[in-house]
Amino acid sequence: MDHFLPVETKTACATEFESLKQGSMMWDYHMEFVRMSKYVIHMLPTIEARVRRFVQVLSPLVINEANIAALNFDMNYGKMVAFSQATENRKLKNRMECEGSSKARSASNFGGSSGGGNGRSTFRGGSSGPSQSFAMSSMSEQPSGPS
Repeated sequence: MDHFLPVETKTACATEFESLKQGSMMWDYHMEFVRMSKYVIHMLPTIEARVRRFVQVLSPLVINEANIAALNFDMNYGKMVAFSQATENRKLKNRMECEGSSKARSASNFGGSSGGGNGRSTFRGGSSGPSQSFAMSSMSEQPSGPS
């Protein structure tokens, strides 16, 4: 590569690689990391250095788990990419499930005409005593289902 690439191109690629961060998708970050890393071989002399650099700029969603996994001595770059992708997918799925269940709870707590099947109307504003508003806020934090 030293023979075919001008110094300016190598410097520009190194600068771009240093500023590379994971955006919204792990796979896009991985592909860009692979594309750019061939221009900065001197920055990644070992497998461990490659894994550490990959992990350094992961999204906050997966960085903690990836840092712990990077300490594993048999963790190579391919395993790290797969681990990070699986962790990201799991966390995104959990986040969507939590958001979906909290929206369902909000709709059931405030949208119907009866509060929890006990014959009382749900809170729709107005003046309520402290105990009623505390009870309503506690209900919205509780998971739905029988207690």
